[in-house]
Amino acid sequence: MADPDPEEPNPEQPAEPEPRLDPFELTQRARAAYGAGGRPALPRTARWPIFPFDPGGLEVTTVNDPVVPEPPREGERADGCSTCAREDDHYIWTDQRWRISMPEEPQSLPGVVIHPRDHLDFGDLTDEMGAEMGVLLVRSERAISSIDGVGRVHVYKWGDGGAHLHVFVVGRPRGMMQLRGMYLTTWMHILPPLPPEQWQAIRNQIGAHLGA
Repeated sequence: MADPDPEEPNPEQPAEPEPRLDPFELTQRARAAYGAGGRPALPRTARWPIFPFDPGGLEVTTVNDPVVPEPPREGERADGCSTCAREDDHYIWTDQRWRISMPEEPQSLPGVVIHPRDHLDFGDLTDEMGAEMGVLLVRSERAISSIDGVGRVHVYKWGDGGAHLHVFVVGRPRGMMQLRGMYLTTWMHILPPLPPEQWQAIRNQIGAHLGA
């Protein structure tokens, strides 16, 4: 029996799946997996000790239809970007290519946000700027860790709200084990803000550490 032509498809071999993510197919499969109550089941993370809500009576929202094309984010263009429009005095540290912000209004946990000076998203960075951002992440971690009482420092990057790249670096208080991991940013919106004088002292130290 002659060998099959290598250029001809072999009917005995299944075609490899296409490497794509179909949001409509994903939505249909999610809805097909709804429980008796017509909603998705709680995720396994609801049983984790760091889950910030009592799972009793908690329900997962239903899966919405995909919105394609997606609506524009804030500041898709540089001329309409609030990050680009801010002057350097809004930031606690700047150089010729990067700026680091920290809110003046007290927050519940200490943290900074790293932004490129130019209107760039994550995938727009050159390799050189990517390396620079890595250095800034480490420096920001050290600056936040210099605050007495910080146990760990977390790094987050989303980008669904604003088009201008912004990377969050947030400190977790030592010993607050409920705040470990992925829900730290949820706890940030649950805990009350720090007293203004304490926040200002923390802000001053982080700024000084970044500028050292």
